[in-house]
Amino acid sequence: MLALLRTRRWIGFSVLVVVAIVGFGLLSRWQWARAEEKRTQKAQLVEESALAPVPVTDVLPSGTAWHEDLEWRTVTATGRYLPEEQVLVRKRPLEGQNGFWVATPLSLDSGGWVWVNRGWVAAQGSATDLQEAPPPPDGTVVVTGRLRPPQDGPDPLPSDLPAGQVVDLDVDTLTPSGTPVLDGYVERVSSQPADDPALRALPVPEIDEGRNVSYAVQWILFAVVALVGWFYFLRREAREDAAAEARTEGNEVRGDQVGSS
Repeated sequence: MLALLRTRRWIGFSVLVVVAIVGFGLLSRWQWARAEEKRTQKAQLVEESALAPVPVTDVLPSGTAWHEDLEWRTVTATGRYLPEEQVLVRKRPLEGQNGFWVATPLSLDSGGWVWVNRGWVAAQGSATDLQEAPPPPDGTVVVTGRLRPPQDGPDPLPSDLPAGQVVDLDVDTLTPSGTPVLDGYVERVSSQPADDPALRALPVPEIDEGRNVSYAVQWILFAVVALVGWFYFLRREAREDAAAEARTEGNEVRGDQVGSS
């Protein structure tokens, strides 16, 4: 077998197998990292959701940059909705159906804005049609919800969208210049007074790392298969070469015997 490994063909094949095994190992490691990231997200979601609601400005004061540890924190926000600034965030599917988030800024009693994802509505008509959304409650509203990070949207916004529609909930881009706005948004769970029943509050996401763990194991199995396959073909070819050499030697011996007789 060692003689085979010194041939150009087997050197190239061996290098290819090594590269494949390293690649499979890196992919497995990446999937394990994704699984660990999801475990952390799940633990944070459970931990933060169990805490009692606090005013949003207590955990994210105006002018404070977003921090990942704030995600899923249960907060309250008190103020008045600004329906004239409301937007629909496009292409937000829920349970297999396309729809929109209805995002409305809340003018806080303490000053400044916080954007509220009031919920989800199903898409009606084509992608270029205007979409109606339920108006927010009038007067002072107390919103209870989950704190979520701001999204990064294009700036400037696309000019070919129907009026009142955007592609991301980018609070900086959506807020008029000079208006103080919190660096995050509230995903509504409930409000007082209650919001329109046509709006569906977004469910708590299911964070499952099982698929990533499965993929990680699969990549390791692929690496094992590559190694076993390499050894199998090497051993088979070595046996075939040995058998061919034995047949050649046998023919030579018989030839010598015939010549001597």
